[in-house]
Amino acid sequence: MKNNTLSTLRTLLLLTLLLLVGLAIAFMLRPSNFQSGSLMKLGGDFTLQSNNGPVSLSDYRGKAVALYIGYASCPDVCPTALAVMTQAFRNLSNENVDQVAGIFISVDPERDTPEKLEEYTRFFSPMITGLTGTKKEIDQVVAQYGAFYRKVDMPDSAMGYAVDHSSRIYLIDQTGELYKTLLHNSSPNELLEEINKLLDSDK
Repeated sequence: MKNNTLSTLRTLLLLTLLLLVGLAIAFMLRPSNFQSGSLMKLGGDFTLQSNNGPVSLSDYRGKAVALYIGYASCPDVCPTALAVMTQAFRNLSNENVDQVAGIFISVDPERDTPEKLEEYTRFFSPMITGLTGTKKEIDQVVAQYGAFYRKVDMPDSAMGYAVDHSSRIYLIDQTGELYKTLLHNSSPNELLEEINKLLDSDK
């Protein structure tokens, strides 16, 4: 029995050693673009179309921005996220309300025209601006923010198709840098707290 136990221990130790050696070799041979400090940073400026013309993230410099990526025909997570943003905006102090803005980027340019997006976002809050663009422009922003989406055909539905997509609220600071991401179903108080932290840090 002792011999079997010792043999098992030796085998486990050998496997652990081999694993550690393999990880060390993989670390040394990793591609140069994965070296410390050179990982692609998420976020960044972009320009898309609103119903009133081109809008860039840099247009909001000096404000805290809550950004969400989805589409207007989304049945659940998008309305939830926009409702969270809306309620958080309503609870802002009079002092801070002009220092905050919301952006909703649609990944469904086939259906979500700038006019439709303006109507959709205004239903939630006048502080939220709906943006869209060409597929290439949208894909670039999606990649910048580490998001994803994919079209899913629904031949038996009147909608024709749906869009699966990631669901995060991106909080962007006053310099245009990505500050934090929150789940789409975070409470309005959680989002408000993070917005206030951001605004207080700038005073």
